[in-house]
Amino acid sequence: MVPVLWAGFSLYNGGGMNGTSQMMDFLEEPLPGVGTYEDFNTIDWVREKSRDRDRHREIASKSKESTWALIQSVSDAFSGWLLMLLIGLLAGSLAGLIDISAHWMTDLKEGLCLSGFWFNHEHCCWNSNETTFEDRDKCPEWESWSQLIIGHGEGAFAYILNYFMYVLWALVFSLLAVLLVRGFAPYACGSGIPEIKTILSGFIIRGYLGKWTLIIKTVTLVLAVSSGLSLGKEGPLVHVACCCGNILCHLFTKYRKNEAKRREVLSAAAAAGVSVAFGAPIGGVLFSLEEVSYYFPLKTLWRSFFAALVAAFTLRSINPFGNSRLVLFYVEFHTPWHLLELVPFILLGIFGGLWGSFFIRSNIAWCRRRKTTKLGKYPVLEVLVVTAVTAVLAFPNEYTRMSTSELISELFNDCGLLDFSKLCEYVNDFNSTTGDVLPDRAAGPGVYTAMWQLALALILKVFITIFTFGMKVPSGLFIPSMAVGAIVGRLLGVGMEQLAYYHHDWTIFSGWCSQGADCITPGLYAMVGAAACLGGVTRMTVSLVVIMFELTGGLEYIVPLMAAAMTSKWVADAIGREGIYDAHIRLNGYPFLEAKEEFSHKTLAMDVMRPRRNDPVLTVITQDSMTVEDVEAIINETTYSGYPVVVSRESQRLVGFVLRRDLIISIENARKKQDGIVSTSIIYFTDHSPPLPPTSPSMLKLRSILDLSPFTVTDQTPMEIVVDIFRKLGLRQCLVTHNG
Repeated sequence: MVPVLWAGFSLYNGGGMNGTSQMMDFLEEPLPGVGTYEDFNTIDWVREKSRDRDRHREIASKSKESTWALIQSVSDAFSGWLLMLLIGLLAGSLAGLIDISAHWMTDLKEGLCLSGFWFNHEHCCWNSNETTFEDRDKCPEWESWSQLIIGHGEGAFAYILNYFMYVLWALVFSLLAVLLVRGFAPYACGSGIPEIKTILSGFIIRGYLGKWTLIIKTVTLVLAVSSGLSLGKEGPLVHVACCCGNILCHLFTKYRKNEAKRREVLSAAAAAGVSVAFGAPIGGVLFSLEEVSYYFPLKTLWRSFFAALVAAFTLRSINPFGNSRLVLFYVEFHTPWHLLELVPFILLGIFGGLWGSFFIRSNIAWCRRRKTTKLGKYPVLEVLVVTAVTAVLAFPNEYTRMSTSELISELFNDCGLLDFSKLCEYVNDFNSTTGDVLPDRAAGPGVYTAMWQLALALILKVFITIFTFGMKVPSGLFIPSMAVGAIVGRLLGVGMEQLAYYHHDWTIFSGWCSQGADCITPGLYAMVGAAACLGGVTRMTVSLVVIMFELTGGLEYIVPLMAAAMTSKWVADAIGREGIYDAHIRLNGYPFLEAKEEFSHKTLAMDVMRPRRNDPVLTVITQDSMTVEDVEAIINETTYSGYPVVVSRESQRLVGFVLRRDLIISIENARKKQDGIVSTSIIYFTDHSPPLPPTSPSMLKLRSILDLSPFTVTDQTPMEIVVDIFRKLGLRQCLVTHNG
């Protein structure tokens, strides 16, 4: 560890006895603990960067001296890439494990595979020789709970038994999840993205990215998703990947000992998390840059790209969905979109913005109520009640009974000749079919049934998600938001399709909808709606569009996605500026200086600084006239994280700044290890000791913990410049001076 300096100049003084028998230059060797941070404190970016520059300079100068030092220098430079490789491998493996387990446990609520209980429904029927193409989800090897318990699956009693087992499994999964979170890792609940944003901005929450949080989050995420609650695993996967990054940082001294360097790694880990959540490596890098990272140098951009690539490659090797795709809802549309369709796409954008604002306000109001009333004292009961309500309402409707990812997959789907979903039950006129492309057709009874079932599913999803997000289980928001948008999009898409079919001679359709042609793709509307609602809730734009086209492979649909994403952001911003993550940061009271906000007040530094005119005078330490007792009294009477050091009480000229934590550690250590240090010993921060009578006790030199170049502004500096300085340099404090 280098001497703790704040400005990149080497101000460390070795001293020895300094000429008198009593004098001793304390802190010749840096103390463990000096320069570290306490929990719930903010790091000093300037100091951390300067320490890293010093370390780098030292390694570079040594590398010319010997071959061994050169090898160490090369390994130090390569360690960042090695770390990214390990993060990618670990995050990809965990994501694959979560996907496979969640799939199996979701299907467990409905039945069991007789040929191997570890198979989910789909894999069970793949291995069967008696599966027909039309009934590919029915096979003798897969039995529902009623078939297993009473021997048949038809009739009212069988339905009630299946219903009961579905609700029971949901309650068991959610109970296990909430008990594990409460008992072992309270930080494993929620999506984790608000806290990760705060940590990346320099705040310290010890244990939030620890090994217990990682283990419990991975296990409970599978349980929470399988319970059928209205939540997704995508946001929590970012937290899981960041836990992997934080734990692996401990293998490398460079990252273990420097908080700023560790945050560069966590930015890249967040990119790897989104990469495996959506199978979108480029979208992951952009998400980290746009949404979560506070400090994102160019080097981090390349490393994030590498980590996201390795993570996606690892997940692809595991192949959790058995379709060689990274996501469950990969889809390819065959027909181009028409310029006039931008109108319904923009309408979907408006809906997304309105729903996003409604959701944020309702969810924050509910979370605030949870925090301030007795409701917060019963997290287990709350989870069980919400799970019971969700399961009871979800089972009768096949679109809410299936997992939300499967629902989105079904809604994005482009109906082909081989589809047997209700959404594809059109009246077929095979005479006009040319090749694989199906013409627009009249909707059959199945489509109308699906429409009202989807409308009911929409109402359930809209309201139940408000109460689910923020409970004491891992819960992501990406998938429920996309589901709401996809349902609305599909309903609008089918409406447009039928309008074009029955009124193809209308002026607006006649240009591109000739009879017997396929001109409107309802699945595309679902995709655009999903993007709009996700944008309304999170306020992402660039990364959202990239994630959506990587997710679906719909490269030629970038313009509709951009139109919907921008519209939803404009509409949502007009109602309230905060996205869901920023709103949760503010609700939890984390110190976060939003980089995107403008500072509008016309104040000066002197109007904002402490102390104000009527406050008690500023607490300072003099450079060479205070005793150990005086300094300890100041530390005990105040709670400041540091103190300005001045020449004297009369001349309050600034010498430097000393941190409270460093003072406490240094004084405690001096009392234990240095002879003659008593309460009346003088503490001095100068190069040479002040002249004192020969009978006085030993002095304590603390120059090495003094920051000789604290960041200062004059009292006339406009406040917007001060706020900018804090944002861009990541300061902990800034001293206001008047004539020095």
